[in-house]
Amino acid sequence: MKARIIGIKSKDEFFRDTRGFLAELDRGGKAKKTPGVYFDSLETLRRVLTPKRLEIIRVIKKDNPISIYALAKRLGRNLKNVTQDLEYLENAGLVELKKSVSGRGLKPVADYDRIHFEIAV
Repeated sequence: MKARIIGIKSKDEFFRDTRGFLAELDRGGKAKKTPGVYFDSLETLRRVLTPKRLEIIRVIKKDNPISIYALAKRLGRNLKNVTQDLEYLENAGLVELKKSVSGRGLKPVADYDRIHFEIAV
């Protein structure tokens, strides 16, 4: 079962991790990619992961729609609004938009089964 990690990291933590990543590369080593999607605050995370956007992810996983249009129909929502939400989710790394089999349009994909929240205290 694949899981997507979503967490909150301060800017200081982000820059510290980035410096460590770059230092490892400078030493000729292979730096480990940090799995997950991180936000700088709980408020930012809440703006991205709204109930409607979580519903989009659930419907993508459950119904495997062949296009954004099919997803919007299944959700009973306006195509433009669903497209905007998908763009938001794609930019956050939570959804991929791949070329459909027919080559005409995009197919939304979420290649994970669970979301794990990681919050440093």
